[in-house]
Amino acid sequence: MIANFGYKDGSGEFFITIDTDKCDGCGDCIPVCTGGVLEIRENEFDPLTNDKMAAVKEEHRKKIKYSCAPCKITGSNKNIPCIAACKPLAISHSW
Repeated sequence: MIANFGYKDGSGEFFITIDTDKCDGCGDCIPVCTGGVLEIRENEFDPLTNDKMAAVKEEHRKKIKYSCAPCKITGSNKNIPCIAACKPLAISHSW
């Protein structure tokens, strides 16, 4: 399942997307996230398993545009630390 964490406003759409089918909950994205945006928690999209997944912390959902701005300046999704650290390629940004 594709989980979009973020928001849409008059200036655009700002989302971090986690493919919950690909995310294995390894946590490699957590230490490289300079904004402290990500966390590992229970996979709320598949409650029948005990799987873990990366997700955006609730306090960052409505300010992704600003929380992720320092990394987004790189100009390329493949250079964003959390995306680069994700071996199963489960994380993407859209804005």
